[in-house]
Amino acid sequence: MQMLAILKRCGVFVVIVWLAASLNFFLPKLSGQDPVRTKLLQQAQLGGYVQQGIDEMVKIYEVRFGLDRPLWQQYLSYLGDVVRGDFNFSIANYPRTVWDMISESIPWTVGLLGMTTLLSFVIGTILGALLAWPRAPRWMAWLMPPLWALHAIPFFLLGLILMYLLAFQVQWLPIFGGYSMGAVPSLSIAFVLDIIRHATLPALSIILVAVGGWALSMRGMMVTTMGEDYVVFAEGKGLKSLTIFSRYCLRNAILPQITALALALGQILSGAVLVEVIFGYPGIGTLLFQAIRENDHFLIQGIVFTVIVSLGLATLILDLVYPLLDPRISYRRT
Repeated sequence: MQMLAILKRCGVFVVIVWLAASLNFFLPKLSGQDPVRTKLLQQAQLGGYVQQGIDEMVKIYEVRFGLDRPLWQQYLSYLGDVVRGDFNFSIANYPRTVWDMISESIPWTVGLLGMTTLLSFVIGTILGALLAWPRAPRWMAWLMPPLWALHAIPFFLLGLILMYLLAFQVQWLPIFGGYSMGAVPSLSIAFVLDIIRHATLPALSIILVAVGGWALSMRGMMVTTMGEDYVVFAEGKGLKSLTIFSRYCLRNAILPQITALALALGQILSGAVLVEVIFGYPGIGTLLFQAIRENDHFLIQGIVFTVIVSLGLATLILDLVYPLLDPRISYRRT
């Protein structure tokens, strides 16, 4: 029965991936735009004249991208390419492939948003738990107003404020890019430190905003948990305060937080788009912004599909791991 439940959830994940791929293919078709013709006209206008023989060029590129075939053949070909991880060529950056461009941007986004998500989760969860605990130091009560205020500020707006203070005023941190101009990527300590310096500003703008959200949600769960009967019973038995806090309150209140963490990790690839664009960080967010600006349909499709699959995979993993985190949850029918 347990194995059957796991297979059922894996089957649901496959269906979600198929639906995502289908929507990703058909929705751009509804716009009625010809991405190849649009791109060629843009290039011709930049040159100050209308390109002669543009119809012939459009036909050649449509054959190259497979856009000259019937829609159902394009759809079947698209599904086969998706299974192989092939999202065709980038229209705006031909002959580079979509997957090459995505694979170059993923490490930057995962490195930045993965670390910021985990750090904000740990810091916010601990702060939220302590803020709700009656025996916590009194000075922690002063943390609530700043956390509320920071949580209400959008990522990109706080990023602009930090940029003005730390990059323009005191000039402690760089403003733009993933590493210094002219630097050669390598595994040297100097290059790693350069990457960390460039990631500090966008990381701070995300952490300072996200910590407040994690803290507020954890505080609410802790307040609810501390009113449960088993906590009152533990206090009546005379257990130590630290034991009640860690084993009875924190352990049970953190389960919804883990659910939110899994969903947040699944959304990492979508990135804080505006934060990456503002700081010129070479992640998925910046790549998606450039693809939309350049009307690169294949690149947009590849990024959106990758984001949907990552979110679905994170949900599937959480669904399978949750019974290990909470023994009260079981997929077996009673």
